[in-house]
Amino acid sequence: MSDEQADAVSRRSLLRMIGTVAGSSAMYGAMTELGFAKESGYDGPPKLGNPRPGTSVLILGAGIAGMVAALELRDAGYKVQILEYNNRPGGRNWSLYGGDTYTELGGATQQIKFDPGQYFNPGPWRVPHHHYGILHYINRLNVQVEPFTQVNYNAYLHSTTAFGGKPKRFREVMADFQGHVAELLAKTTQQSALDQSVSKEDREMLLEALRRWGTLDENMRYVKGRNSARNRGAISDEGGGIHSEPEYAEPDTLSQVLSSGLWRSVGNGQNYESQTPIFQPKGGMGMIGKAFGKELGNIIQYNAKVIDIHQDDKGVTATYVDTEKGGQPRKASADWCVCTIPATILSQIPMNVSGKMKTAINQLPYSSSIKVGLQMKRRFWEQDDRIFGGMSYTDQPNAQIGYPQWDYFSKGKGVLLGAYTFNAEAYRYASKSPEERIQATLDYGEKIHPGNYRSNYECGVAVAWHRVPFTLGCGGSWTEEGRKNHYDNLCALDGRIVLAGEHASRLPEWQEGSVTSATDAITRLHARVMSA
Repeated sequence: MSDEQADAVSRRSLLRMIGTVAGSSAMYGAMTELGFAKESGYDGPPKLGNPRPGTSVLILGAGIAGMVAALELRDAGYKVQILEYNNRPGGRNWSLYGGDTYTELGGATQQIKFDPGQYFNPGPWRVPHHHYGILHYINRLNVQVEPFTQVNYNAYLHSTTAFGGKPKRFREVMADFQGHVAELLAKTTQQSALDQSVSKEDREMLLEALRRWGTLDENMRYVKGRNSARNRGAISDEGGGIHSEPEYAEPDTLSQVLSSGLWRSVGNGQNYESQTPIFQPKGGMGMIGKAFGKELGNIIQYNAKVIDIHQDDKGVTATYVDTEKGGQPRKASADWCVCTIPATILSQIPMNVSGKMKTAINQLPYSSSIKVGLQMKRRFWEQDDRIFGGMSYTDQPNAQIGYPQWDYFSKGKGVLLGAYTFNAEAYRYASKSPEERIQATLDYGEKIHPGNYRSNYECGVAVAWHRVPFTLGCGGSWTEEGRKNHYDNLCALDGRIVLAGEHASRLPEWQEGSVTSATDAITRLHARVMSA
């Protein structure tokens, strides 16, 4: 690359890079304004009064939204029943263990062969500290949690076209990016280019801040040495005894950092939903669903596939078939209904609601994602690469590698998240059979952990969410225009039916969206009941 080309790349990319690292919170704020993301509005469980004795509510779906609604309505004195398509509680709150079986659309069946103690979360896998709603129910149901590491500075960033296709440590890319940006900004500051916007005292403090942030030397340069090693690490660290001096590495140049594209992943941990602390349930995310299911007991009717929903001025009736026993369709009726069935499925079920609600349901697309779990017979990422939790990122189709965040330092096995990708790439991934997806994932992983993926692989599972029968997608994918025209109609109480779920929230694809949607829906439903 010529100097002219390098300058062009740096000028074109510098602002994007600064935004990636320093402005991701601002980016999250922009997403909030567009309705794509928002902090939780949960302010405690709903305060429902006692309804008239015998008042009944039929809940469709035993995912997080449905079970939150059932728990609170039951405790308020309602007669509650849930119809659930699956043979388990939780919906997308789901963990796969050895002995489980999963069949996707198209008929491909996967037998899960993980060892005892190993598991895989096809859906949600973390709970941010500011998702107060789901944390409330985790605490109420006594689900044990442990820390989840979002950013591991010793994990890898990888590009197939940069640095000979070899991965770089996260900390090295981050340090080199910050160092070069800090040096450029320091030069601008030293040249008094900022005199009209900051005072002399502010300029001096800014220079000191840049020196520390970018680990610059006394001449405000980002160069090989003790300072730069503070962030990027050394080839060999300081030790004891005679031969204890560290060996420092030469930082990559600004041109190399820019052209690699690896800087795009550096700011991932600064997004609001990725800021520590983050939690995960011990034993798998599905432990939350199991705890809800245990609490609700026989309120939940499993293996119930809803095929029709009808309301009149007296109540709501859902017609369903038993997917396990078969037989003639059955009916369940109640005075009111909370429907948490995903919009992708609900759009195919006859339901006599208003045209506005029906249009809102039909227009809502769902995002696609795919996850691949791989059981390895040796924890080579810990033993060889000293990576304990967190994620590595790559420009290959698998996009991310997530390292198991339990049993650290174990001499036993572990389940890697070998792939986690979205949208168009997820559709391409899922065009293969489950076994072909796994084999492709092993090929991608070999580029980052050469010699270890195939030699240690034992068994795996690949879940493509647009092929999951009970949801047909990852989660509601609202557009700004869609929210403006249809969101209120989707959430409105329509006769005796109200919808709830992550798709009926401003936190789509998050369990917190399910919780806050459910509590809002039943609060409005209760008000209608009390005024009827």
